Amino acid sequence: MTVTGTGRGTRAPAHIDAGRWPDIAAVPHSPVRAAIAKRIFRNAVNRVPLRVVEPGSSWYGGGTGNDPVFRLVRPEAFYHRLGETGTIGFGEAYMAGDWTTDDLPGVLSAFAANMRNMIPPVLHKLRNAVLSRQPGHHDNTIEGARDNIHQHYDLSNDLFKLFLDETLTYSSAIFDGEPNGSAEDLTTAQHRKIDRLLDAANVREGIRVLEIGTGWGELSLRAAARGAEVTTLTISTEQAALATKRIAEAGYSDRVTVLLQDYREVQGRYDAVVSVEMIEAVGANHWNTYFETIDRALAPGGRVGLQAILQDDYTVLATKDTYTWIRKYIFPGGQLASVEAIERTLAKHTTLRVSERYSFNRHYAETLHRWRVRFEENAAAVDALGFDETFRRMWSLYLAYSEAGFRSGYLDVQQLTLTKPHLT
Repeated sequence: MTVTGTGRGTRAPAHIDAGRWPDIAAVPHSPVRAAIAKRIFRNAVNRVPLRVVEPGSSWYGGGTGNDPVFRLVRPEAFYHRLGETGTIGFGEAYMAGDWTTDDLPGVLSAFAANMRNMIPPVLHKLRNAVLSRQPGHHDNTIEGARDNIHQHYDLSNDLFKLFLDETLTYSSAIFDGEPNGSAEDLTTAQHRKIDRLLDAANVREGIRVLEIGTGWGELSLRAAARGAEVTTLTISTEQAALATKRIAEAGYSDRVTVLLQDYREVQGRYDAVVSVEMIEAVGANHWNTYFETIDRALAPGGRVGLQAILQDDYTVLATKDTYTWIRKYIFPGGQLASVEAIERTLAKHTTLRVSERYSFNRHYAETLHRWRVRFEENAAAVDALGFDETFRRMWSLYLAYSEAGFRSGYLDVQQLTLTKPHLT
């Protein structure tokens, strides 16, 4: 059976589960928008080192014979999706198989590196008029945050085990030396990242540490191994269960307490606070509360180790309310910050200040490359867990999109050390 969309002559592949993926199975019918999208897309790719190939036609674009190939399988469906919902349609078109490539990170890196130049400046001003705004139910209230986190982190612990290393660390590693093609194993690189952040927060024997965002427990384990007393917070039931089990098996249940609790509900005072790639799930309208909570929980003279994925300030301000493919399918309610946005929030709402920054975006590109390779190599195992081909295409795109962002410099990741003054 072929699933037919609402557009004339536009069809989604038969294998797509319309019940599970209604917006992938149904191709929108937007002829005027599709015509505009086609014109914009063709003009844009002429500025990008990319070759676009449509069925029965020669290639076009700004690339040469050595540049990545963007292959349009169903051009009509692609342009209708792109015209209807912009970047969401671009991602949904890949999930549907309307376009494909043998070099997904290469194609996406070409787009990411030329993001500002592809679209005429006048169209940037129309962003909010054309693109959808984030739905209200994705707001990261205490209840909303639990729903948002559940959609991503509670998919299946077994799924994450298929592509993460044995530490189950779901954030950027730091490799020794040049990260691209490094021979170093990912576990060693992840431990280096964790240890650097613990050093920045001055985590040592006898101190009280608050971790906001448990993950699967590896940072808490290494902090406990230093002799610290750790309280770690998560709102993911799957992560809490496995982290508690790993901590018990390591013999650190007396030093680590895992709480299934929102950061806003934290109690007590701590000598150090650590939080790895958690701010991305907070939401811009809650950044003040996030940092106020850290400030309240941190003892005078304490230190904060914060790892954050960042964008430039212009992009943060321009896209903070835009509904994107990543926000729809991967991280509902997500919002990247900029260094400037963090510093503005700290200055206005807290006594905390940034004392040190360490940037390592190319290390994240290598980390994501390894995750994506392992994920795709384990396609059969992913299927066996009950995730279908559309899901696999979605996650391959997510991992490649993220890798491209870091390789091109469109995204950054930094460890920031925050300090709180002593009482006078």
